[in-house]
Amino acid sequence: MTSRTRRALLFSPGDDRHKIEKGAALDVDALIMDLEDGVALTRKDEARETVAQALGGVQFGNSERLIRINPVDDDNEWWYQDLEQTLPHNPDGYVLPKVENAEQIKRADDIITQAERRYGWLYHSVHLLAIVETALGIVNLKEIARAAPRLTALIFGAEDLAGSLGAMRTSDGWEVFHARSSLVLHAKAYGLQAIDTVFVDLTADDSQLVTEVEQAHYMGYNGKLAIHPRQVPLIQKVFTPSAARIKAARQLIEAFKAHQHSGRGVFAYEGKMVDMPMIRAAEQLLAQARAAGLDVD
Repeated sequence: MTSRTRRALLFSPGDDRHKIEKGAALDVDALIMDLEDGVALTRKDEARETVAQALGGVQFGNSERLIRINPVDDDNEWWYQDLEQTLPHNPDGYVLPKVENAEQIKRADDIITQAERRYGWLYHSVHLLAIVETALGIVNLKEIARAAPRLTALIFGAEDLAGSLGAMRTSDGWEVFHARSSLVLHAKAYGLQAIDTVFVDLTADDSQLVTEVEQAHYMGYNGKLAIHPRQVPLIQKVFTPSAARIKAARQLIEAFKAHQHSGRGVFAYEGKMVDMPMIRAAEQLLAQARAAGLDVD
């Protein structure tokens, strides 16, 4: 699994240089410059040029520079043009929408591999992240997750999935819960990050967003998509281990080491029986904290 931290991934319209610059200044983990749904059909060419220029002229700081291209299919060549015009500017990765099978990922992978060879870049240095947002995509999660070595994350797209199912979106999300669970399960089974769907209600109280982010975090997701700058700090805070949790994890690991040294395996700690799954969870929490730039040692 990639060690890059992806707590919040913020969408920015690819045809708006000002919004790209604004997003890049937020210290968001990843900025997704959008060439798909965020761009009008008549402005695809302008968006590609804007993104290409932004890659060379905008200061992104530590933010990952991602591009969402148009769907990889045979109905149009937009996706190919997206890659052709932006790859020379060496983005960190591409987000593939509406992925329903492994072949879509392999087609993009082949073109990127050719570019890495042509420009002398490290192989697999340009990442792929796949949005799974249709019924067929959910059914094919296993083959999608194994499609290419440069695939580093699966992204859940609840809004399009609901349309694919003919379902009605609700605040509790039970209509997409099975798919949401299945995506994180397959991602973790194949060593990938899992990124949760967007929170679309911009009029909702922040507490509603936090509740949804917390649920994704509890389920094992690594991060969440964002569609507005004000969502970024709330999302990143939930996915960043607190000082109290870091301290508890360190103390648990220290207690484990002490018991191992004395020849004891399973032991009681603060009223609970401790075994290896709990230790691995504590180690993962500390790894997440380190990846977020926190001092845990």
